[in-house]
Amino acid sequence: MTRDIASSEPAYLRGLNAPQREAVLTTEGPVLVLAGAGTGKTAALTARLAHLVATRRAWPSEILAVTFTNKAAREMKERIGRILGEAVEGMPWLGTFHAIAARMLRRHAELVGLTPSFTILDTDDQLRLLKQILAAASIDEKRWPARQFAGLIDRWKNRGLNPADIDAGESELFANGKAGELYAQYQARLRAVNACDFGDLLLHMLTILKTHRDVLELYQQRFRYVLVDEYQDTNSSQYLWLRLIAQERKNICCVGDDDQSIYSWRGAEVANILRFDRDFPGATVIKLEQNYRSTPHILAAASGVIAHNGGRLGKTLWTDEAEGEKVRVIGVWDGPEEARRIGDEIEAHQRSGGKLDDAAILVRAQFQTREFEDRFIAIGLPYRIVGGFRFYERAEIRDALAYLRVIAQPADDLAFERIVNTPKRGIGDKAMAKLHMLARAEDIPLTVAAARILGTDELTPQARRALGNLVGDIARWRDLSNDMGHADLTRQVLEESGYVAMLQNEKSTEAEGRLENLNELARAMEDYENLPAFLEHVSLVMDNDADAESAKVTIMTIHAAKGLEFDTLFLPGWEEGVFPSQRAMDEGGLASLEEERRLAYVAITRARRRCTIFHAANRRVYGQWTSSIPSRFVSELPLAHIETETTMAGGESLWRAQWSERADPFAHLGRSTGRGPGWQRATAAGGVAKVPGRVVEARASAVSFAQAPRKDIALGVRVFHTKFGYGAVVEIEGNKLEIDFEQAGRKRVLDSFVTLP
Repeated sequence: MTRDIASSEPAYLRGLNAPQREAVLTTEGPVLVLAGAGTGKTAALTARLAHLVATRRAWPSEILAVTFTNKAAREMKERIGRILGEAVEGMPWLGTFHAIAARMLRRHAELVGLTPSFTILDTDDQLRLLKQILAAASIDEKRWPARQFAGLIDRWKNRGLNPADIDAGESELFANGKAGELYAQYQARLRAVNACDFGDLLLHMLTILKTHRDVLELYQQRFRYVLVDEYQDTNSSQYLWLRLIAQERKNICCVGDDDQSIYSWRGAEVANILRFDRDFPGATVIKLEQNYRSTPHILAAASGVIAHNGGRLGKTLWTDEAEGEKVRVIGVWDGPEEARRIGDEIEAHQRSGGKLDDAAILVRAQFQTREFEDRFIAIGLPYRIVGGFRFYERAEIRDALAYLRVIAQPADDLAFERIVNTPKRGIGDKAMAKLHMLARAEDIPLTVAAARILGTDELTPQARRALGNLVGDIARWRDLSNDMGHADLTRQVLEESGYVAMLQNEKSTEAEGRLENLNELARAMEDYENLPAFLEHVSLVMDNDADAESAKVTIMTIHAAKGLEFDTLFLPGWEEGVFPSQRAMDEGGLASLEEERRLAYVAITRARRRCTIFHAANRRVYGQWTSSIPSRFVSELPLAHIETETTMAGGESLWRAQWSERADPFAHLGRSTGRGPGWQRATAAGGVAKVPGRVVEARASAVSFAQAPRKDIALGVRVFHTKFGYGAVVEIEGNKLEIDFEQAGRKRVLDSFVTLP
């Protein structure tokens, strides 16, 4: 009898566990499926879709199924196609938020002043339009960059804010209070050219649904069922859009994991999933807790960390898998030793029959990848960078290297072309065309042609002056290279060329990160005997991907690894200030700390069989040596599921002492102040950095590109920050300020990123 029942049930239900079946069969009313990492949520969501169609509860065209990526939408369509055959072709409303919103908007474009043939601008077109608007308003684009304003507009649209919704406080965030007015001009200009940006796709549809009852009722009646994947990643606009459509029938099923909400920096609101039962009273909450990916030790370690978060719905992952290896926690002396140790571990993994493709290194910040790239090139270990540029491929690094290549090799025309107008010098396309003509006619390098053309009237006075300055600078830097260390030369070139000033004038978080990358570049050069040796090393690094099909170790950020899994996983840099990120905590306080902890949970749960966490006593961060303590997340790992190891004498007792302080292991370090633990940076002169229980001698650090502390800023002075608005300085530490902002609360920022009103 049991065999008959099993054979008669639909194929899409076979192999599902009890909670997964409940998620499929609970079709009526609001449903929240809390799907922990590796618990088979995609299988459940796909089966639910198939069940709705197969049981004739709805035609495929009556189901709204929303994903976050085109890849997820394609995979779901393929799975549904295998189950239902051609029926999937009749599912026009299965896709990403933006794709579905665009489809709707083309049907109702006239309600927001557009026509159905509107154009969707890409990022370059959007920036070009914003630059025109700023220029027309006589806004200095160097002080108020268009890219920064684009980011602000995107955040407003993610929150569902039209120009009329921008109050005085929001307007102060850009161009001395003109942000709201400029936003209105931008939206008006978009309508005039019958275009919208990606943020408009949802914002316009949200506006239409709010102001045109007939359109809202149309979609409320059309969609019998609404399904949403990755609900924890929705922003305010997406949340409001979904809630409006689903409020009538209330047959909405949201699948997500509050413990994996890690994208607040792009607008995601974890509160959306936390308040689901309040938005839809009487909702059924189903927890998927059986994990099909990781071993019990790995799951217990991840659960032990995430349990320290307050804002969560709560679930307990479990598995039928064998116990497996404990999570290893290894303390090393510094970053280079960390890279050496991980390289050795991967080679041992390979010798024992393991595959390189099964191993991955997940970092919290992009700067961490360089140590591994350099080490793996040195030992011949193939690797790939996923979800971001390799260190030496980043635009600012390639620009800096181009300057160095021209200095080292005057005949490097490609490098000269890259730097001739970076930063902007007024040497336009016409001037470059004349340079190329002369170089070809006389068969000489562009640098030589540039020097010769200065003695003619071929160029405009402005172009001749700018080119003359550059040619003179290159000659002077080449002379300096004979006597000056190549790392110091790099710093001087980047300063004198105006490249550093160009980034500092942008006053954005992105620009700050690019400056930090340049610091790291200069520091990396110190490990090589001379400039040619370093440039040769870079060439070897850049050639690493020549064989794209061969097996390689994966290096990526934790953010980029969400949704992936690896047999063998290495998690380096688990120190206070690196992970959790000091910048994130300074800007977001407790909310950011909890998101950092969710990121730690995501990191650990990417591991299937082996997980190793590293933390270093000393690390060079953007050119400056720091002495650090293990991350608070290390102290939150349950002792029964980890093995510890240290390469430093006395280190084991220190860490054990920290783990024993379960109530608040970092209370004695000032954690309650909201500024993170009291670890101190070592001095550039090689002083002493104090760490609880030991004293560590600091190494000399590279000179930072950060400017010397400003003399025009004192305690109590009112300042303005383009992201956080107005505030008063309450503490000064070198060129770092602690500011009590009127709108954003207390933050720590560099003094070069604020202005005096």
